[in-house]
Amino acid sequence: MGKKKKKSKATTAEPATDFEHTEAALEKRAAKYVSTKDRKDAHAKARDFSYTQNREVSWLRFDNRVLDEAFDETVPLFERLKFVSIFGSNLDEWFMIRIGGLSDLTLLKHQPRENKSNQTPSEQIDTVLGMLPDLIARQGRAFASIERSLAEHGLTRVSSEDLTDADRAQIKRTYDLSIAPIISPMIIDPRHPFPNLRNGNLYVTCALDGADEKGLLGIVEVPTSLGRVIKLPSTEREYRYILMEDAMLEMLSGCFGDYAPTASAVIRVTRNADIDPDGEGVEEEEDYRQHMKKVLKRRQRLQPVRLEVEGYLPEEQLAEVQERLGLTSERVFQTDMPLDLDDYVYGLEGKIPEAFRSSLVFDPFVPQVSPMVDASRPMRPQVEDHDVLLTYPYESMSPLLQLLREASGDDACISIKITLYRVAKRSKLCESLIAASENGKEVTVLMELRARFDEANNIEWADRLEQAGCTVIYGQEGFKVHSKICQITYHDASGISRITCLGTGNFNEKTAKLYSDFMLLTAHKGIAEDGNTFFRNLSLGNLKGSYSYLGVAPSGLKPLVMRGLNREIGRARAGEPAQVFMKMNSLTDRDVIDKISEACRAGVRVMLVIRGICCIKADIPHKTEGLIAHQIVGRFLEHARVYAFGVDTDILYLSSADMMTRNTERRVEIAYPVLDPECKERVIEFVNLQLADNVKARRLTREGTWEKLAPAPDDPRIDAQELLLAKAYLQTEEYADAAVDASLVAKANPMLEADASQTLQALPQIGRYEADVDGEPQVRTRIVTPEEFVREERQILGIGDARDGATPAARPEQAGAAEGDASHATEPAAPAAPKHMSPAEKDGAPSPEEAASSVDPVPAAAPKAPATSEPEPADTPEPVPQHAFASQPAPVHARVIEDEPPAEHAAQNDTQTTSIEIRRPNRFAVALKLIGLGFAELFTGNLTRRSR
Repeated sequence: MGKKKKKSKATTAEPATDFEHTEAALEKRAAKYVSTKDRKDAHAKARDFSYTQNREVSWLRFDNRVLDEAFDETVPLFERLKFVSIFGSNLDEWFMIRIGGLSDLTLLKHQPRENKSNQTPSEQIDTVLGMLPDLIARQGRAFASIERSLAEHGLTRVSSEDLTDADRAQIKRTYDLSIAPIISPMIIDPRHPFPNLRNGNLYVTCALDGADEKGLLGIVEVPTSLGRVIKLPSTEREYRYILMEDAMLEMLSGCFGDYAPTASAVIRVTRNADIDPDGEGVEEEEDYRQHMKKVLKRRQRLQPVRLEVEGYLPEEQLAEVQERLGLTSERVFQTDMPLDLDDYVYGLEGKIPEAFRSSLVFDPFVPQVSPMVDASRPMRPQVEDHDVLLTYPYESMSPLLQLLREASGDDACISIKITLYRVAKRSKLCESLIAASENGKEVTVLMELRARFDEANNIEWADRLEQAGCTVIYGQEGFKVHSKICQITYHDASGISRITCLGTGNFNEKTAKLYSDFMLLTAHKGIAEDGNTFFRNLSLGNLKGSYSYLGVAPSGLKPLVMRGLNREIGRARAGEPAQVFMKMNSLTDRDVIDKISEACRAGVRVMLVIRGICCIKADIPHKTEGLIAHQIVGRFLEHARVYAFGVDTDILYLSSADMMTRNTERRVEIAYPVLDPECKERVIEFVNLQLADNVKARRLTREGTWEKLAPAPDDPRIDAQELLLAKAYLQTEEYADAAVDASLVAKANPMLEADASQTLQALPQIGRYEADVDGEPQVRTRIVTPEEFVREERQILGIGDARDGATPAARPEQAGAAEGDASHATEPAAPAAPKHMSPAEKDGAPSPEEAASSVDPVPAAAPKAPATSEPEPADTPEPVPQHAFASQPAPVHARVIEDEPPAEHAAQNDTQTTSIEIRRPNRFAVALKLIGLGFAELFTGNLTRRSR
C-alpha cells in the first residue's frame, strides 16, 4: 500500500471582501441592527428588557411554527412536505442575511448591543446557533415521516439500498448521456486549489485513495442546468425517482480516474448575502442598473456562514473543508435528508399519480372576482362611483389589471405612475405599462432594484420598460422604496381626475394568489392629491414631504401610529374605554414596543396579529398585562398590515409597512386610511375572523413563545383562511341567489352541524340590519378622517380639552365628512408634547405651521363611552373574538367580555359602530353568531346585489 502523503494547503480560509469589512462600512451597516440613537444615547443602557426578546430568537420561533404545519395531520400530506421545504428555505435566507450581517459586526472593536435583548452580535450568534440543532433534527423527523407516508401514496424516492437492476441501468443511461459530459471533478492538491463553492449549490465530496496517496479530497459540482429529479421505472399508481446528487454518488467510482472514493457526502455552503448596494457609492457616469449587476456578482463570493453536510465525510476531509471555508464546527450541520428541498419539492407536485392527487394536496382554488365590482363594466366609472377593496388571494387581482389595461388605451388617460418592488417574471401589469407608453401616455416607474433576491428580475424589467419609452427611476440612496402605490391621471371635459391604487402587498400577479393582502382602488380627491405629491417628492428626492391623508415613511408613518396609540392612552387615562388593533408581519421597533407597553399599563385593550418576528412578550406583570397577540400560519402567507384605533374602530389604516425600524426609519412606506364605510366593514370582518381563529392561530406567552389555543369541545372549529376562501366563492354572482352549498361550508368548517348553514342564513347582515337576534340596535361604521384624527389627538392629549376648561365640540356622525378637503385656518398655538410622548414622537410631531395647514382650529371632543363597571374575571382559558353587539365596549382591563344589555346612553343615537371585538364564546350559538357576523352577507347574497 502506498504511504499517505502530507497534503499542503493550496489556500487559506477565504478572504473577506475588502470594502465590506472596513471599519466605516461596518459602522454604517451596524445601524441596521442597532439604531444610532441607541448606540449614542446613554438611556439605552437603562432600557427595560423584561418584556422584550431578541429578534433572531423570535424569528426562529416563527420558523418552528411553520414546521408545526408539517406535523399537522389535517394538512394534506404533500402540502406538509412543502412546509418542511419552506422551513428550510426560510432558514437559508435567515443565514444569508441575518447571521451574515451579525457575523460581519463581530469584527467591530466595540460591538453594538441589540435594544431588545441587550446582546452583542457575538452573543446573539451563540444563542441562536445553540437553538438550531434541535430545530434541524425536528425538520429531519418531519421529512422522514412524510416521505415514508408519500411512498404509500404513490410518490417514492428510492434509496441506494432499494435500487433494482432496472433502476441502476436507468441511472447509468442518464449519467452517461446527460451528467458525465458536463461535470468537472476536481482533486484538491497544490496544483488544484480549493474552488470557490457557489452560494447554495450542491457539491458531491469524497475521500479518495490512490496508489501512492491516501485521504485526498475530491469535489464535483452537481449541475444546476439539469432537473434535480431523475425518473426511475414507474407505474400508473407509483412515481419512483432518485435525486441527481444520489445518482452521482452511485456513479462516483468512475468519476476520479485511478482514485477510488472511500467515503462520500453532499455538501452545501451558505454565504453572507447581506451586502449594502450603496456601500461603495455609485459612479457619477454609471447607470444604477449596471452598478446593481456588479453587486450581484460580488454576493457570490462573500464569506461563508454555514456548511450543510448530507452523508458521511471522514473527520480529516470535513476539517479541511471547514478550514478552507473559515467555519467553526458550530456552523456545520449534519443531516440525513436531502439538502435544498426547495429546489425540487415543488416540481414533484406534477408527478403525483392521479389516483392519489386529491388526497395529497389542497383543493384547487381560483381567486374570485370581488363582489364590489362588475367585471362586465369598465373599471374607471366603478371606482369613481365607490371605493373598491380587493382581498387577496381570496379575490382576484383582475379588477386592478383591468383598470390598467383599460387606461393604457383610454384617450382620457394622460399618465400612469407606479412603484414596483417585486414583480412577477411574467407580468400582465408591466405589459399594460408598456402598452400605455407605446400609446403615448406618460408612464413613470419607480423600480426598486434593491429588492433582495429579486434584483435580477427587477433589472430585467427596468430594461424592458425603459426600452418601451417609460421613465424609469430608482429609490433614494439608503432608503428602499417599499411602498405599493399606482396613480392613473385622466384629463377630459370634466377636468383632471385621478384614481389611486394602494396596497399592503406587491403589484405581483404570482404572490397575489399566495399572499393575504389588501388593495384599495379609490378616486378620493384628498388621497389623490397626496399620491400626486408623493410621486413628485420621489422624483425630487424629497423624503420629508407633507401629506394630509397618507402616512409616509421615513418621516410620517411611525408618528401616525404613535399618535394613534397616544390617543388611546389618553382615553384610557381619562377613564374611557380604549382599544388598539395592529396586524403586521413583524414587530421589532423598540419605540413602538415601548408605546404598546405603555398602552397596556394605561389600560388600553391592545390586540395584535403578528405572523413572524414579535419582539414583545405578553402578560408580563405591570408591563404588558392584558396584551393579546395571535399568530396565524396556514395555507396562505399572511402579509396584510392593518392599524386600527378606537373601541369603535373609527381610525383604520392599511399599510405596506411593518413596525420594524427598517420600515419605519429606513424605507419609503405608505399607510393609507380606509374611508369608505363598506370597505371599512370588509376589513373589520376580515380582522374579526382572524381574531376568532382557533385552528391555525397561536397565542403569545410571557416567555415569548407561541402556544396552541385550546377551544372548548363544543366550540366550532374556526379556520379564518378556509372561511375567507369559502366566502369568496359564496359571494360570487353564481352563488348569490342560489341556495347555500352546504358541502362547501362543511369543508371550510367541518365542526359545524349539518343544520348550521340554516342558522347562519337566518342571521342578519353586518351594518345593514335593524336588530339582530339579541334585539340590539342597528350597526353602522363610523369613520374619522385624518383631520379629525389630529384634532381629537390634540383634544385627548390635553390640548384645550375639558380638563383645561375647554368646551368640547360635537363629533360628526357621518363618514361623508371624509370627502372634504383639509380646512385651513389661522395658526393655532404650538402644543406642548404630552408626558407620555417619546422623544421620537416629539421629533415627528407636526410643526405649528403644519398644524395650521391641516387642522381645524375648533377642537372636536373625544368620544365619550357609557360608564360601566368592570366585570369579574372569567375562568375561561381563551377568549374568542367577535364583533361588538352591545353598545358598551370592553372595560379597559378585561381579558374577557361578557354579553351585556345595551347601556341607556346608547338610546341617544340611532347608530352604533362596527368594531374589532374579542368575546368569550357562549357555547355553540354564540360561536355561530360570531361567524354569522362575518358571513351573513355571503349566505344571503345581498352584498353582491348591493354592489350592483
